[in-house]
Amino acid sequence: MSVLPQRAAAPAEPIPDDPKGGILAPAYRTLSIGIISVIFLIAFEATAVGTAMPVAARELDGIALYAFAFSAYFTTSLFGMVLSGQWADRQGPLRPLTVGIVAFAAGLVCSGTAGAMWMFVLGRAVQGFGGGLVIVALYVVVSRAYEERLRPAIMAAFAASWVVPSIVGPLAAGTVTEHLGWRWVFLGIPALVFVPLAVALPAIRRSASGPVDSEAPPVAFDRRRIRLALGISAGAGLLQYAAQDLRWLSLVPGLAGAALLVPAVLGLLPRGTYRARRGLPSVVLLRGVAAGSFIAAESFIPLMLVTQRGLSPTMAGFSLALGGVTWAAGSWVQSQGRTAPYRERLMVLGMIMVTVAIAGAPAVLVEWVPVWIIALVWALGCLGMGLVIGSTSVLLLKLSAPEEAGANSASLQISDALANVVLLAAGGAAFAALGGGAVGAAHSVAEGGGASHPGAFVVVFLPMACVALVGAWVATRLDAEPVRG
Repeated sequence: MSVLPQRAAAPAEPIPDDPKGGILAPAYRTLSIGIISVIFLIAFEATAVGTAMPVAARELDGIALYAFAFSAYFTTSLFGMVLSGQWADRQGPLRPLTVGIVAFAAGLVCSGTAGAMWMFVLGRAVQGFGGGLVIVALYVVVSRAYEERLRPAIMAAFAASWVVPSIVGPLAAGTVTEHLGWRWVFLGIPALVFVPLAVALPAIRRSASGPVDSEAPPVAFDRRRIRLALGISAGAGLLQYAAQDLRWLSLVPGLAGAALLVPAVLGLLPRGTYRARRGLPSVVLLRGVAAGSFIAAESFIPLMLVTQRGLSPTMAGFSLALGGVTWAAGSWVQSQGRTAPYRERLMVLGMIMVTVAIAGAPAVLVEWVPVWIIALVWALGCLGMGLVIGSTSVLLLKLSAPEEAGANSASLQISDALANVVLLAAGGAAFAALGGGAVGAAHSVAEGGGASHPGAFVVVFLPMACVALVGAWVATRLDAEPVRG
């Protein structure tokens, strides 16, 4: 499929606004169900594949490359996000969304049929590229097809789409892996792709396809941004590699990654992002601070429960299931019209909740603290994340001109993904430096091996709590007029 800019044959037909209707009103119903089903597919994949991944790595004799199965997804998704933002702004979100879903499915098939770990990692990279295309294209769909008053509700629906997968996904994937084999987890999910394709794409073609101004001359892709996107992906990959190999020689790829990453980030994110400039830059920064600190901490909770408190991997995973419900609840709260005037205050409160949850999670390292406390503490943090993440999406679209929705949505997702990469790398390096052990050792623990030192977990959670606290301050700097350029 050509990606050269073309003039749309006809502009998309805007959906007429009904002041009394919601996202499931007749005018929006098909579109809403279609794009929510895409998010549901992504959510189910994330929870199911994560469960099957350890078994796949062991069978492919690829424990040493296990972490790259995750980093490959994140690094290629960064490039996909930038490309999708430009593509959607120039031609509309239909093509990047279609190509993204197909690439997402193709990556799953590649991993599911892999005969060696390198091919498995390649599949994850293809999948990440598709995921990056999809998520930004969906934001552009929301920007173009939904009135501003409905955007908080559709973002809340996106969050609610994660509830069922977060509970059912690990159990379903575990059952399939045990009785049919891990490959069927990867090969079965692409069959679900046909549902969102059949439902969403016709509705998007009617309401959000083509450029914003179909009469304007086509604009070429910004080659500089594409080069910066390649730089940010390569830099993130080198940085993760260096963090996983704690030797002096690792400074070389680490410095090379930083040299690629820093100018790319400065060129791709809104000016003033790292100075927390009021308005759009602070919205983008807050997204990264919130997502990065939370995900970096959450990644170590199951391992902490298995190694320090003796829970089975399944029970450790289910200890986080309540968080899916409270996250959706927080997103629902921010979607209500009566809470809109207090959105910034709710986001500050949300980041304080996240800070308390991250700082409180290591309490289960104390033997007399009931292990179920972690479920309640993390549910509080997820409630805060629901308030913050949905609101950053709403504010971003509010502060973006229609022709900039794709580029700005890409910036938001880049901040999210890049913070995950950097903070996970930093947390992993600190964990390993204090005796956390290698990835292979974590698997042996899950099978009954020895435990890691408790201090290795503390040096992950407490710094992440400090990062989240910084986010509470950034959340006070979100008010501004729309930023142009």
